[in-house]
Amino acid sequence: MSSTHDAAYGSTMTADAARPSARPGTRSAARERLLGTASALFYAEGVRAVGVDRVVTEAAVTRATFYRHFTGKEALVVAYLDAVDAGVRERAGELPDAPDDVAAWLRRLTAEIGDELCRPGFRGCAFINAAAEYPDAASPVRVAVRRHREWLQDAATRALARTGHPDPRAAGSRWMALRDGAMVGAYLGDVDDARAALRAGVDDLLAGR
Repeated sequence: MSSTHDAAYGSTMTADAARPSARPGTRSAARERLLGTASALFYAEGVRAVGVDRVVTEAAVTRATFYRHFTGKEALVVAYLDAVDAGVRERAGELPDAPDDVAAWLRRLTAEIGDELCRPGFRGCAFINAAAEYPDAASPVRVAVRRHREWLQDAATRALARTGHPDPRAAGSRWMALRDGAMVGAYLGDVDDARAALRAGVDDLLAGR
């Protein structure tokens, strides 16, 4: 269900663009091992720095097995980002309707981001990192990045609309900027400062400022 506030700002969501996907077929243990291995390497070392041969070797599969599941490296990168996206959506859960519940939902989502900043091995936002390595905005990787970011900002905007914020579209953009700033700031600077700034900024937004 949506509240009357939801229609006030519209939606930033766009239709899913075509993406290079895994080849048709059921998910297998080998595919999950490839994706798990690639995800860890891509996040820790960067997408461009890790080749298919490295993933295949560390996942202990053959190149033939790799190409049975993925059309190429770009499809693997998209699958990695889609898996991260799915995890965020699952943790976020469904947006509630009642203003108090929505405020609690947004605080919880923000707190989870704050917790992520403190995790061992934190290296910033997987989507920002991937976008930096793929300058072509039309590439399937950038499409996957954009799909996630549009959903996330849209969710924050709808949440702020349901709390009665006077300008939910601008507030949603500000929430996204706070989130991005915390991700970059925690990786390059002081984690506690980044986390505190994120929390304070969201408090201001929920107060209607």
